[in-house]
Amino acid sequence: MSSSLRSSPLEAAHESAGATFTDFAGYRMPVRYSSDLAEHHAVRQAAGVFDLSHMAEIGVTGPDAVAFLDHALAGAFGAMTVGRAKYSLLLEETGGILDDLVVYRVSEHSYLVVANAANRAVAVSALQERAAGFDVQVSDDSDTTALVAVQGPAAAGTLDELVVEDRLQPESPLDELRYYRVLHATFDGAEVLVARTGYTGEDGFEIYSDPDVAPAIWDALLDAGAPRGVVPAGLAARDTLRLEAGMPLYGHELTVSTRPAQAGLGRVVAKDGAFVGSSGVEPADDAPVLVGLVMEGRRAARAGYPVLLDGTVVGSVTSGALSPTLGHPVAMAFVDPSAATGGQLLHIDVRGTAIPATVTAFPFYRRPAKG
Repeated sequence: MSSSLRSSPLEAAHESAGATFTDFAGYRMPVRYSSDLAEHHAVRQAAGVFDLSHMAEIGVTGPDAVAFLDHALAGAFGAMTVGRAKYSLLLEETGGILDDLVVYRVSEHSYLVVANAANRAVAVSALQERAAGFDVQVSDDSDTTALVAVQGPAAAGTLDELVVEDRLQPESPLDELRYYRVLHATFDGAEVLVARTGYTGEDGFEIYSDPDVAPAIWDALLDAGAPRGVVPAGLAARDTLRLEAGMPLYGHELTVSTRPAQAGLGRVVAKDGAFVGSSGVEPADDAPVLVGLVMEGRRAARAGYPVLLDGTVVGSVTSGALSPTLGHPVAMAFVDPSAATGGQLLHIDVRGTAIPATVTAFPFYRRPAKG
């Protein structure tokens, strides 16, 4: 592994926990600690603690912040109140997706934009260029921000334990923090942001902090969560969790060649907006569309495997795995619109064998409702 890779502020904690590392977007990141399956099941049944410090954090501050975001991104931000979060898209001039993002409104004129690690330079550059003519400051805060997430049904109880211990002090009760909300807090006296967002299909929280504070947050979450079955979880489990939840991954389901509606993200795009890329946002009528596929047997499809209808190639798999939770293979694929009807029987060419696969709606897995 290259010595030029960036290190997470939690690297020592990962090494102590016996992590196996991988190169991910230029960072040396933990791919697993025990086993992919054990960590996946822990998140579904209890909770997992993830290091997401490789993600890109971009600050947007100034009186014109709302107008700027309406111009720079494909969403409408005027009705977004302080403490809210919003999923959005950064498009290039002709409508292709440069990145998918989460935007938090952290104060009246201040926003936190979180981009994918691999797209940090692209996102920062695009936003800074698009800031021309607006009274805003766009700053790359990635190197001064760490991110730790706790995801799973035991996440809320684990975080509550830190409140009881008086280590985490939120500005308002955590049980009032709804999904896609964010609030200011302190952890051991240091300022942090606590967001109820995630990428696993489970309830969970993400804590943004100074890098120096992150190791204490990591240890505190694992200590408080241990009696609940909470464990550290790596990138491998995160990928199968997001796949089961039907969440797209940039570089797989989302690319600069993809228009939002093709990936089922037309709802994210502001109607009648004048944002960058708005003139080319609509895909061609015959453009491939993203579908979910539930496969028979145990052999999983991988990215690039052909999708067949009556023996003719009609698409290609973008992500696939044997679902640990469901016990059968699932996949995401772009297929011709004629092959995208729910219930349609297709086949996936898995190394020369045509495996039956049925078109199904996302998500593959939905967490149980609270009873």
